[in-house]
Amino acid sequence: MWIVRLALRRPYTFVVLAVLIFIVGPLAILRTPTDIFPNIDIPVVSIVWSFNGFSAQDMANRITSNYERALTSDVDDIEHIESQSLNGVSVVKIFFHPGADINRAIAEAASNSASILRVLPPGTLPPNIITYNASTVPILQLGLSSNTLSEQQLYDLGNSQIRTQLATVQGASVPLPFGGKVRQIMVDIDPRALQAKGLAPLDVVNAVNAQNLILPGGTAKIGTKEYNVQMNGSTDTVAALNDLPIKTVAGGVVYVRDVAHVRDGYAPQTNIVRSDGKRAALLTIEKSGSTSTLTIIQQVKAMLPHIAAGLPSALHITALSDQSVFVKSAVMGVAREALIAAALTALMILLFLGSWRATLIIAVSIPLAVLTSLIALSALGQTINIMTLGGLALAVGILVDDATVAIENITHHLENGEPLHDAILNGSGEIAVPTFVSTLSICIVFVPMFLLSGVARYLFVPLAEAVVFAMIASYFFSRTLVPTLAMYLMRARSNAPVTGNGPIACLIRFQTGFEKRFERLRERYRGVLGAAIASPRRFIAIFLLLCIGSLALVPFTGRDFFPRRWIPAKSACICARRPARGSRTPRALPTRSKPACAT
Repeated sequence: MWIVRLALRRPYTFVVLAVLIFIVGPLAILRTPTDIFPNIDIPVVSIVWSFNGFSAQDMANRITSNYERALTSDVDDIEHIESQSLNGVSVVKIFFHPGADINRAIAEAASNSASILRVLPPGTLPPNIITYNASTVPILQLGLSSNTLSEQQLYDLGNSQIRTQLATVQGASVPLPFGGKVRQIMVDIDPRALQAKGLAPLDVVNAVNAQNLILPGGTAKIGTKEYNVQMNGSTDTVAALNDLPIKTVAGGVVYVRDVAHVRDGYAPQTNIVRSDGKRAALLTIEKSGSTSTLTIIQQVKAMLPHIAAGLPSALHITALSDQSVFVKSAVMGVAREALIAAALTALMILLFLGSWRATLIIAVSIPLAVLTSLIALSALGQTINIMTLGGLALAVGILVDDATVAIENITHHLENGEPLHDAILNGSGEIAVPTFVSTLSICIVFVPMFLLSGVARYLFVPLAEAVVFAMIASYFFSRTLVPTLAMYLMRARSNAPVTGNGPIACLIRFQTGFEKRFERLRERYRGVLGAAIASPRRFIAIFLLLCIGSLALVPFTGRDFFPRRWIPAKSACICARRPARGSRTPRALPTRSKPACAT
């Protein structure tokens, strides 16, 4: 009761506190990242080894197995290790325990890979180390197409120009383009000419490697001047590589052009992207870290006009898949449902209490509790997502319990003729313990969620925190702000008959009639309750029978990680090759862009 007396003695303190929350709350919402799901921080580090010419069996036996054994002794906090060996490529995924220091893990993995090179086959190159977590997902796909530019140019522009500039966006990770042709200097060997000259392909390789060297030069000081000296170790043009000598035979010198042709070409293409039936390239922007998905996409779209200004006008950049549309739709949908729930709750309170003053007091406590919960979530580093918003929407109907009980009890004392100040103190004192126990009972339901582990913990803990913070704030305001507002707004209800045909009079008569009908319903319920108490064994038997019968529906209920929801793919079509066994095919997201097809 001391806090109620304090609120009545210092009313402006709690009024100013409410105003402060109304100011700080929207600022916290604007500064809090917005995403579909909470950030799932399960760190993973991928180590990619490559050795051209090795079979999958050789990669597994000679590189992957040796590296996995070394990891277990040099790297800490490993949860489990997964590996996949292909022809010339080995991918080792290291999954760490939640909360592991990912920077330390990367340093240990890099040090371990450098130290194990001496026991691996000669010529093994240091691996690529890639870090990501479960939140590293594609959020935006850009299609690069042109009517005049070749696939090599599309790939080069995407890799060298667009990708390097988009990498400066905070929270954005841009992998290599998908599709297009990777530019590469190719040596096309003529087997018949090579055989006629009595040479082998290795002779061509040795000739090119021995005569196309990058050698450091230096300076030479002659007199009073110092000149740069360049070594004639490599050719100035690609065509000049055709004039390199390979071998001297009886008939003269055999040059590269006699048995092969060197050209500026591309590596063998392993994937194809088509946009409107024409060859194109696909650039994917992924989300990494806890940065808001909406912020990343907004910054990327803001940079695209500046990037396009320095690129050929024939290049067309089209957004094929934009996840911000889905994020905004999901978040706005949950927020809209929460507002509808709050409005319906206020209408129900107005219907039962019949006082707009009491309804206003209770309605003010709802957004205050929600804003307080969002401020606490932002302070803890959580994001605004469908889990936290869903928790708040779930709690909207519960948030009014404490305030409703307080107002109803204060109204009851006012109707008994008590002064306003005494009615507030007596009404608040009578419900202090019941409302406190009720609030704790609701909060304790969500305590088991904090004991979850894995992905479920990252998903459901923010929901539990949103509900618990909102309930604690609701109880606090029911003991402070609600009595304060009641002191200024509440009045004793008049028992005089209602006269007139105005809107207010009609509403009062409707509410009075509703109360009379509700009293009759309560009397009927009292009769049913009396019958159940009179025959407790029969009632318990029927109740248990219904509970056991409901268990028969369990075999017909499906099981899945998320509820099933059909998402139509309207215009974006990504047709990839058949996925490898154990992989998952991503679900196409709705978009308004032009169709693209990758094979």
